[in-house]
Amino acid sequence: MVTPRALEHEFETQDLMINMGPQHPSTHGVFRMVLTIDGEVVRDVVPYVGYMHRGAEKLCETMDYRQGIGYMDRTEYLANFNAELSYVMAVEKLLDIDVPERAQWIRMILCELNRISSHFMFTGAFGTDVGVFGTAFTYSFIQREIVQDLFEEITGDRLMYAYFRPGGLAWEVTDNFVARVHEVLADMRQGVIDIDGLLTHNEIFVARTKGVGYISGQDAIDYGMSGPALRASGVDLDIRKAEPYLYYDQIDFDVPLGEHGDVYDRFVLRVEEIRQSIRIVEQCIERLQPGPIQPERMPRMLRTPPGEVYIRTEAPRGEYGIYLVSKGGNRPYRLKIRSACLSNLQALKHMTVGQYVADAVIVLGSIDIVLCEVDR
Repeated sequence: MVTPRALEHEFETQDLMINMGPQHPSTHGVFRMVLTIDGEVVRDVVPYVGYMHRGAEKLCETMDYRQGIGYMDRTEYLANFNAELSYVMAVEKLLDIDVPERAQWIRMILCELNRISSHFMFTGAFGTDVGVFGTAFTYSFIQREIVQDLFEEITGDRLMYAYFRPGGLAWEVTDNFVARVHEVLADMRQGVIDIDGLLTHNEIFVARTKGVGYISGQDAIDYGMSGPALRASGVDLDIRKAEPYLYYDQIDFDVPLGEHGDVYDRFVLRVEEIRQSIRIVEQCIERLQPGPIQPERMPRMLRTPPGEVYIRTEAPRGEYGIYLVSKGGNRPYRLKIRSACLSNLQALKHMTVGQYVADAVIVLGSIDIVLCEVDR
């Protein structure tokens, strides 16, 4: 006869630990997380970062201020202009120089187009993560390539632009810049319509993402989240509105907010941000006037006085900050990058524990990390 105690021992279970990454298509780069699972339910998550660490901050301290721009491109490689902007604004604050108006408007246009490009990259990759349609990746990449073509015409490069400079821009935009921007915006409007039809209102996609990976607004703040991942939880914080830089205080645009703080809201919010970025670019184009793109008599070698500054901007993934310390001379004494992706990753465990294994993939995808920015 089998005793109840023997039955209890016979059906005893043990949690299983599985690796996701570091080489895995769903981790969007060289990232690893160890999942502890009970059947199909995630009981614990331990993320491992650092596989892409190249010492970008320390390398910048060995370069002059213009050479450091290239390392910003290689951290946030999906929103290079936004990364360059924070860096050059920090140098400009140390130098206490004014940037010509035309250069400021062009910076805004390019940063918002870069936001659009980055968000389309997210929508395509996320559609693949969810497993609804591989077509989403093709649709989104078509739109991204249209923007990248414009960037190539202006900077000569499709990825590492190094186009912004302390004081303004490296060179003037193309003669047909305004016409080309209008062409790109027309394509972007249609692209948003396509994504809405393919994913946003698709009942399978909605069922797969709603209610998954929930995080409250207060918890998101406590974990240091920022950008769309924070606003999806209903927290109204956009640096472009809260601490306006460039000419954002002269532009009319809305800050989309989520209601439920789940994976679906994080997706929908980025789609709406594409629409708002289109509005911003349209207004910037209307205000763009001829003029200089650099202050007069900018020296070839920049030398800053001693001091320290912190500049933060609203990049596509959140707060991208540059802490810059100068002891005088032509290079930083210390440079520190405040990574939006690294801060947003702090909440990964909170959002994943209690979900199914398959949901761990889309929770990670909804954070929209760039591993080179995480690891630097």
